[in-house]
Amino acid sequence: MAKSPSSLPPKSDVVLMGAGIMSATLGIILKELDPDITIQIFERLDVAGMESSDAWNNAGTGHAAFCELNYTPQKADGTVDVAKALKIAESFEVSREFWAYLVEKKYLTTPTDFITKVPHMSLVWGDDNVDFLRKRYALLRQCCLFTDMAYTENREEMEAWAPIVMRGRSKKIPVAATRMDMGTDVNFGTLTRGMIDQLGKMPGVSVHYHSECLDLDPDGKGGWDVFVKDLTTGKKLQTNARFCFIGAGGATLHLLKRAEINERKGYGGFPVSGLWLKCLNEELIQKHHAKVYGKASVGSPPMSVPHVDTRIINGKKELLFGPFAGFSTKFLKNGSLMDLPMSIKLDNLMPMIFAGIKNVPLTKYLIEQLRLTPEDRLAALREYVPFTKLEDWELKEAGQRVQVIKKHEKEGGVLEFGTELVVSEDGTVAALLGASPGASTAVAMMLELVQRCFKKQAKTDAWQSKIRAMAPSFGQSLAKNPNLMVDSRTRTNAVLQLD
Repeated sequence: MAKSPSSLPPKSDVVLMGAGIMSATLGIILKELDPDITIQIFERLDVAGMESSDAWNNAGTGHAAFCELNYTPQKADGTVDVAKALKIAESFEVSREFWAYLVEKKYLTTPTDFITKVPHMSLVWGDDNVDFLRKRYALLRQCCLFTDMAYTENREEMEAWAPIVMRGRSKKIPVAATRMDMGTDVNFGTLTRGMIDQLGKMPGVSVHYHSECLDLDPDGKGGWDVFVKDLTTGKKLQTNARFCFIGAGGATLHLLKRAEINERKGYGGFPVSGLWLKCLNEELIQKHHAKVYGKASVGSPPMSVPHVDTRIINGKKELLFGPFAGFSTKFLKNGSLMDLPMSIKLDNLMPMIFAGIKNVPLTKYLIEQLRLTPEDRLAALREYVPFTKLEDWELKEAGQRVQVIKKHEKEGGVLEFGTELVVSEDGTVAALLGASPGASTAVAMMLELVQRCFKKQAKTDAWQSKIRAMAPSFGQSLAKNPNLMVDSRTRTNAVLQLD
C-alpha cells in the first residue's frame, strides 16, 4: 500500500512533482541515460496516474492526428493546414518507439494492458464538411505517415466501418468518412503506473505518496530547496535537488508561479472540466469498434470535438460519447475551488483579462454546456448514434483540464489549446502546461526537455546513443523519410502486439 514519507533524503539530483505520465516518462528516460542519477517523485494522491493520466479522465485516443479534425484547421480561404497533424503524428511514433523499448527491457511486461488496436475514423456530413474532409484526406495522403488512410462517401462502406453510427442516418444529407485501421486506444493510467512501479524498483529512486509539493526556492548554489507537506500527518518536510520538473497537471501553474524564474511571468490558466456519456448497452458496445471523431460545431472551442469512442479500460471494452464541457474553478479533479482565484497574480492579470475578452464565444459555449439537460445531451448523441435511448447511457465525470493563458505582445493575452514546455534560462526548472495532445506526445516532449535542461550531457556520444536506442526516430523527420517510418512501425507493431 502507498505510504507517505516520515522523512526525506536531504538531497537528490532530480525532483519530479506529480506522478503522472510526464513525470513517469521523464524519470525512466533520465535513469536510462544515467543509471546513477538520484530521483524523488512526489504525488499528492495514494496512487500514480489518477488525475489527467487516468483512463476515465482522458480520451485515450493515442492522439496520432489520424482522426482529430481540430489538428487540421480550415483557413478563411478554404485551404486546409495539415502542419500540426504531421508534427503530432511524428511525435506519437516516437512514443510508440519508447514504449516498445520499455517492453523489450521488460520494464512493461504486457503491452496489451495499455495499448490496443482500435481504428481511428473521422465522420462528417453536409456539403461543406464533406468538401473539407476530401481536401484533408488528399493532403494527408501525400505524407507517408498517412498513406494507409482510407476515404469513402459510400454509405455501405461506412456502415461496415461503424454500423451504430450509420444506422438510421438520413440519406438526404451527404456523408463522408476517413479511416486508419492502425489507430490505437491507450490506457495512459495503466501505462503511467507501470512506469512508476518500475522506477520505484530502481536504485536511487524514491516515490512518495500523500505528499504535496508546496514551494521551491533557489538554494543559492544553483539548485533548489523543495518544500513538501505530508498530507497524512500535516508535517512539512524539505529536500534539495539540482533539477526540478513540475509535471503536476492542473497544479503545475501554482508551483510554476512560486518558482523564482523569469519565465513564469505572464502565465495564467483557465480550467475546463469534462463529462462523458458512458454506454450501458452491451449490444451497442460490442457492435462498435472504432474512435469516430466529428467536427466541432461552429463557435465551439477545439477541445469540444465530439467522438464516439471505443475504449479498453482494465481489460473491458467500453463505449463513451463526449466530451461535454463543464466549469469548475478547480485545477485538479481532486483540487480546491480556490485554485483559479489563487492563480491570479499581478503578472498574469492583464493577459487573463485580454484572453477573456477575446474568448467570449468560449464563455458562451461553457454556459450553454452547463445548462444542458439529459434530453439535450441525448440530442447531441443522436447526431452520432441516431438510434439510441437515454437509458442506454449514464453521465460520468471526466478529468479537469487547465488551458494555458500567456502574455502576448500584440494582443495582451492569448488562450492556448496545446501543450507548452516552460524552461528556466539555466535549465534547472521545467514545467509542462496545457492539455491535448499531451500524453500522446509525452516522450518527444520529455526528450526535448532533456536536450534543453541537460545540454552538456545530452551532447555526449553516450547520451546520444542511448536516446537513439530508446527512440530511434527522435530528431529526424518520419514524414520525410518513408523507409525510417516503415522500419519504426514494423518494429513497434510487433513488440507492442498490434499486428
